[in-house]
Amino acid sequence: MTQLLAAGAYDVYFTPIQMKKDRPAVKLSVLGNPLAKTALTKLILAETSTIGVRYQTWQRAIMQRHFETVQTPYGAVQLKVATYDDIEKKTPEFDDCAQLARKHQIPLMTVYQAALAAAGQLAKGE
Repeated sequence: MTQLLAAGAYDVYFTPIQMKKDRPAVKLSVLGNPLAKTALTKLILAETSTIGVRYQTWQRAIMQRHFETVQTPYGAVQLKVATYDDIEKKTPEFDDCAQLARKHQIPLMTVYQAALAAAGQLAKGE
């Protein structure tokens, strides 16, 4: 997973499955740019026991993204701001929240909710 993500995969996930003759297996799914198909395929073939890779092409809509920083009682947290037409989502960065939670020895959710509250104030121009 780490190598595939480092090679440019958008996401990687594993699914437990049953193969023919009831053999248990793990399905490796890799989402990536079609331009990276050869590099990702070579990595899969080199690093796993598989002898074949199946491809599927999908369409996708992507929200535009940028980052804003909000101040919480625990410190600064980056927010990922994603927009699509009139839809906007603000999501606190997990790593920022986790680091502040460890630093202050408080639950992660406390920092996360503080960042969301600060994002609400940011939206109101406060």
